[in-house]
Amino acid sequence: MKYYCVGIKGAGMGTLANILKDLGNEVSGYDDDTHYKYTEDGLKKRNIKIYYDGSASLDKDTIVTYSKAFKPEHKEMKRLKELGLKFKEYNEVVGDLTKQFETISVCGTHGKTTTTLLISELLESVGCNYFVGDGSGYADKDNSLFVIESDEYNKHLLAYHPYLAVLTSIELDHTECYEGGIEEIKETFKTFCNKAKRVLACGDYEAIRDLKLDCVYYGIKENNFVRAENIKYKENGTEFDYYEGDDLIYHFDIPIFGEYMVLNVLAGIYTARSYNVSLEEIERVLKKFKGAKRRFKSEVIKDYVIVSDYAHHPTAIKLTLEAVKQKYPNKESVAIFLPNTYSRTEALLDEFVESLENCDKAYILDIRANREKQEDYPGITSDLIIKENDKYEKIAIDDADKLLKHKGAVLTFMSCGDIYLLEEALKKKLNDE
Repeated sequence: MKYYCVGIKGAGMGTLANILKDLGNEVSGYDDDTHYKYTEDGLKKRNIKIYYDGSASLDKDTIVTYSKAFKPEHKEMKRLKELGLKFKEYNEVVGDLTKQFETISVCGTHGKTTTTLLISELLESVGCNYFVGDGSGYADKDNSLFVIESDEYNKHLLAYHPYLAVLTSIELDHTECYEGGIEEIKETFKTFCNKAKRVLACGDYEAIRDLKLDCVYYGIKENNFVRAENIKYKENGTEFDYYEGDDLIYHFDIPIFGEYMVLNVLAGIYTARSYNVSLEEIERVLKKFKGAKRRFKSEVIKDYVIVSDYAHHPTAIKLTLEAVKQKYPNKESVAIFLPNTYSRTEALLDEFVESLENCDKAYILDIRANREKQEDYPGITSDLIIKENDKYEKIAIDDADKLLKHKGAVLTFMSCGDIYLLEEALKKKLNDE
């Protein structure tokens, strides 16, 4: 089949394009953003053509799938409609893929990307396709397993067909499409998990316990079946005892940082064991696990440590900064945050203010939102966060010079948006010195 992916450089759409190509389809796509994005790497590797000017010549049997960021009035969308091509929503195309394999769906407000990638690497020895929202994905028709990051945005995941659902967390998010708030979000995850034959869920979240799922609970608290006990957070990693019920199964000492990574690893270990992966193989993979793109990625340039992370929800920001403190306890911690969407900023304003407190200095950019308009949210700006704490300060995307004074610090860039432009500008200045 032939697919044309609109918004192909987006994390989800780029991954979908990679998977479709691996399974033998003809794939090309369109994007407005001509700047380099990390998602391009997989596309270029597969020789997937990206168009920027609407010049793609498409056969009449081409299926168009598209990002919700591209509205019907967009010039490329209008052109494709005029060509009479068949349109199929992104989540429907992904849902079709999940029917073809025994699918492990990783869902939740946080931790989806890292947990999905980790499970895919743990299951590599038994043959596993994967779809990770950081722009990486791979498929082979001969593999029976498929692990996929399952996004709750606009209830996309309800189009998927999971065999095993791994539920990492539930908190208020995506308020622009969940008008019913946390209760609607909980109901969505419950509906999804009830579609699966097996469920593994993080029991440390009260909102997950409220669902009363028929599942195996994992977490740090003692009322979970799968648990980490005797946890020691160190500068070079974390060690803990891994329990299933009353049985001590194994002691792990691995290079991971932060409580959230312990939870991700617990989900990965139990899932791998359920597919008969040995403890020795699990330990080997965990010791070499590098993490997903833009998930706590660190780089040292001269006297600066630069950390890149996708954190854009208050809880994720808080946990990321805690991990920074664990790994770099004696360095100044500087957070650089680009808020995404006016609706999230408005709904979680107090939480954003609090989440950034665990650093020595925070720089905050103007809110970015490609699915929302500023005029629909009067008065909602990043200044609402900045004014609540003296150590918070405004920064612009082209103002990398402001960060140079933090020599010897850890500078943590956090956002799901284009904060990488500021990060790359800083790196260039440091490398040019």
